[in-house]
Amino acid sequence: MKNFLLLLFSITNLFLYSQDAEAKKLLDEVTEKVKSYKNFEIDFKYQIYNAKEDINQESKGIVKMQGNKYHLTFMGNTIIFDGQSTYTVIPEDEEVTISKADDSDPNAITPNKMLTFFNKGYKYKMDIVQNIKGRKIQYVKLTPISTKDNRKEILLGIDTTTKHIYNVIETDKKGTKTTLTVNSFKTNQVFLNNQFTFDKTKYKNYYINRID
Repeated sequence: MKNFLLLLFSITNLFLYSQDAEAKKLLDEVTEKVKSYKNFEIDFKYQIYNAKEDINQESKGIVKMQGNKYHLTFMGNTIIFDGQSTYTVIPEDEEVTISKADDSDPNAITPNKMLTFFNKGYKYKMDIVQNIKGRKIQYVKLTPISTKDNRKEILLGIDTTTKHIYNVIETDKKGTKTTLTVNSFKTNQVFLNNQFTFDKTKYKNYYINRID
């Protein structure tokens, strides 16, 4: 019986290891595909849901990225990161908040990390496969390594043909689920020269709030 249990344990570990290796291979392919592009533009849908707290919201946005710079339009606001500072433009309040880049929170999935955030700080394994509108979407389950992380798990949906991320489903320890779904993914676009530059002349009447 003891030998049988040891054998069963070894087989189970081998299976889990092969699953992890398979998941890592897929994640590496996604990373390499992203790195091969000069830039990209993503049109996405963002949903947040928690039945207990009666939360059910949906928004759309567009983000343009090149290197570590990005230009995000979301919920009527615009966020520009020029590689050093972040400029958050809120038309409703006629306010612009300027802050220096802050990488102190390793768990924050900022636009310039959204396609490669999974490379550090997670355990991962293959999950279910779904056929969505004729596309084969392979999910990889990510579990944060840090016990201080408020997130319980993240499901990363990957198109097995293009190796592009289809969606990211994040569930926190309170049961709140946020889903980011990519509606369109355009690569190697021709952006304006000032696409990632904040032009203060456009916001002369805005209150400028500097956070350094």
